[in-house]
Order: sequence, then structure tokens, then C-alpha cells
Amino acid sequence: MSSTNAKTYEPATPCRTAFLGLGVMGFPMAGHLALAGHHVTVYNRSAAKAAAWVAEFGGASAPTPALAARDADIVFCCVGNDDDLRAIVLGADGAFSGMKPGTLLVDHTTASANVARELYAIAIEKGLQFVDAPVSGGQAGAQNGLLTVMCGGDQAAFDIAKPVAMAFARAFTRLGESGSGQLAKMVNQVAIAGLVQGLSEAIAFGQKAGLDMSQVLDVIGKGAAQSWQMDNRGSTMVADKFDFGFAVDWMRKDLGLVLDEAKRNGARLPVTALVDQFYADIQAMGGNRWDTSSLIRRLK
Repeated sequence: MSSTNAKTYEPATPCRTAFLGLGVMGFPMAGHLALAGHHVTVYNRSAAKAAAWVAEFGGASAPTPALAARDADIVFCCVGNDDDLRAIVLGADGAFSGMKPGTLLVDHTTASANVARELYAIAIEKGLQFVDAPVSGGQAGAQNGLLTVMCGGDQAAFDIAKPVAMAFARAFTRLGESGSGQLAKMVNQVAIAGLVQGLSEAIAFGQKAGLDMSQVLDVIGKGAAQSWQMDNRGSTMVADKFDFGFAVDWMRKDLGLVLDEAKRNGARLPVTALVDQFYADIQAMGGNRWDTSSLIRRLK
């Protein structure tokens, strides 16, 4: 993980941790825990990925979530969706079955607020602790240890998690009770969806008008139109490059969570619903794994 040198660590007191799920986010996040001096035992559905992590960072791997979590003080988790999360946490081989009383599970999956509240209730019943803690910052943020983490759960559990999780975070913030982290991540995705569509239309319009859009973005990026999306995706959108970043499939999953929650709470999200359908168009074009900035492809 060459980019780990991008962050100087001020590690918490070393503790025994487990990390469940070594995807594009989990692999470097677990690596930062190891680099910060924590003992890390990892679990991944593909044992080969776990073995590769151990070869790079040391620590240990385990064949089940329960065994990975058995001796941990804090268990971290980052998987795909609600069903993946239940599969890795519940059941005979799930993390909860292996965790000692009082142990904390910090879940970094982007999932529903409902599953966060469900797992929190089960954890409390079992004498465990649970914090929902979805992240923003993408693969680059995970690799550089600069993720923004939005948390829901009890203050005491949050206070235990924060100094350890700062190994891979630049901000780790409690936003309320269980489920609040997931709801905040939904707010984040709503904001991004609208920004990317607006940026797509702006660039496409400028290109149709015959402007040098690299120059235009450089100019307007110093004014009120500036955004993270413009700074980090504007030039690649102009260059029509999308083989990197946060995949369209993942964004559609996230926006599905948003729209489901909106049905429950009565929020009106006309632009978000429309952009979700625009992403469906990108999927139909074969862009499932393109970066979310590929929305501009619809306009060409």
C-alpha cells in the first residue's frame, strides 16, 4: 500500500482488533490499523485476500468472523450491503458469536439505518456494543488514511472507537443515536448525486459551446462553483476517463437506500430520484464499474 506514507500516525494505545471484509476499502483500512501499532486479525470471504493482507502487513487471519473476533477489543467491519452485514455478524460463525462481553463492533458498511438499529439492539441484548460508522472519501481516502467517518450509537462506545479508528480517518464524528451514521451517509450521497449531474451538464454545455473546458474549469473553480467533484473529477470528465473511483453500481445501491428511507420519512427527493435513473442509463451502457462522474456520458 504505497500511499500509506501520506499520513503521519499518532497511534492510540495498541489494542487487539479484528477487521472483517478486505475489499477496496477494508484492505487499506485494516492496513492502517496495523501500521498504527494495533494487532489485527482479518477475515475475508476469499481466504487468498486475507493471506495477501497478512503477507503485506503481518497480524493474522481467521477462517470465520467469529474466530477473527474472538480475542479482539474492537471489531471493525466493511462489507457490501445489509445482507452481507447480517451474514458476517449474525449466526453461529458470525462476529457476535465470537465476541467477548463488552466488545465493540464498528461497522463501516454503507447500509440501511434499519439494519444498524437492528444490530445495535441485538448487540445490547448480548452485552456487546455497536456503532454504525459509514465512511466518505473513497478508495483514495482509505489508502491515505483520510476518511471521513459518520457515526451513530452510544457515546461511550464512540469514545472507545475514535482513537483507534483515527488510524484511517481524518474525521470521526458522532451524529446521534444508532442509525444516525447511516442517515448522514445518505445525506452525503444525495448531495453528491446532484453535484455530479450539475457538473456533467455544465461541462457538456461548455463543450457544445466550443469552450476550452479545462481552462473554464480552472477559472470557475476559483469562484462560487468550486466543489470537490470539480477539483477531483472535472479534468477527467473533460478527458472522458472513468475507469477508476466510486463505481456506478455502488452509487445506485446507496441511492436505493436513500430513496427507501425517503419513502419512510416523507422526504421529497425529485432530483435524487431522477439522477438515480440517469445512473441506470449508465449501467445500461455497460458502465457499471465506471466512476460516478460518468453521468456526462449520457449527454454526449
